[in-house]
Amino acid sequence: LLMSADIDKLVIVLWSAGPEQPVLAAAPFVYALAARALEVDVDMHFTSSTVRWLLPGVADAAYTDAERTKTVGDFIREVKAAGVRLFACGMAMHEHARNQTLIEECDGQAGAATVVSETMHVRARTMIF
Repeated sequence: LLMSADIDKLVIVLWSAGPEQPVLAAAPFVYALAARALEVDVDMHFTSSTVRWLLPGVADAAYTDAERTKTVGDFIREVKAAGVRLFACGMAMHEHARNQTLIEECDGQAGAATVVSETMHVRARTMIF
């Protein structure tokens, strides 16, 4: 069993948890917060349609639960406050958000090569949602 001291980084790739199904979006953020509580560095990469969470207004309009207690925007602000870095996939931007501005919480764009490079590190782990 690996302990958090054995891991430097968690790379979370959001792929299928996009605005089409906001109830699926809570899990990656919960896992990111749990990793930060264990003092693990966390990068979240938004690919495919999930990149739309990083567009103004989209995340704040989507609730992750039936009681409508928390939006994806709430989660984005919470993980940012915890020190998580958020990256938009350039290919996904071209397909799903062409010429649109990203929210201020986004740390920029990073592509597949960045994700592969990060996940190849022996002290990194990857989760895909």
